[in-house]
Amino acid sequence: MQIATWNINGVKARLETALAWLEEASPDVVCFQEIKSEDAPFPRERFEALGYQVETHGQKGFNGVALLSKTPLEDVTRGLPGDDGDVQARFITGRVTGPGGHTVRVAGLYLPNGNPLGTEKFPYKLSWMERLLAYAREALESEEPLVLAGDYNVIPDARDLYSENAWTDDALYQPESRAALRRLEALGFTDAIRAASDGQHYTFWDYQGGCWPKNHGIRIDHLMLSPQLADQLVEVRVDDHVRGWEKPSDHVPVVGRFTL
Repeated sequence: MQIATWNINGVKARLETALAWLEEASPDVVCFQEIKSEDAPFPRERFEALGYQVETHGQKGFNGVALLSKTPLEDVTRGLPGDDGDVQARFITGRVTGPGGHTVRVAGLYLPNGNPLGTEKFPYKLSWMERLLAYAREALESEEPLVLAGDYNVIPDARDLYSENAWTDDALYQPESRAALRRLEALGFTDAIRAASDGQHYTFWDYQGGCWPKNHGIRIDHLMLSPQLADQLVEVRVDDHVRGWEKPSDHVPVVGRFTL
């Protein structure tokens, strides 16, 4: 079973690109972030035509997450627990069953950016991460295979960016952001890309400054695996060639393959 995450940066603007990649890669489950669409106008029919069930947690103009699955999505939930007043659409989960009959809980997340520093946006990012840690801690008690897949807006370490100096004052590379991600790993979650490789891998290249041709990228899109799912990991890849397509997202898909 292939499980993927991709911040598509607007489903309407990137629809043909997304469909082309789905036809090429044919993942079993996909977590989309930043769909920038409410639920009703989401173009689900185009994805359903490729054999996907679609579940969304949308928001007009920004944010928004979606789950696509070739097998039935069960027990779908929307919203990250811990703050009933948080109206931002950033979290969705569902349970799927693999070809081998094993189930896995797939959580798609779009973690807050946190910029600019010195505003309320950075504390919101950190509090959201605390809620994610609480969710992960509770989920581990069920011992159900779980992937926390999405755009974390966190650069884990120096291997994951082209220049430390360029990101010193950015919320994505602050010590507090990185420490929260390490705490997720300390709970027992595995960074799928790092489980497969110690090399340099990027998942985001800004549209500005010629970042793509210069390879000035960062790695902020992660598949974090519970111990039960990490044991089933076969391989992981970054489909970075998609960044060079016409009308690309500034992110690219990350795909894990599992024996489920």
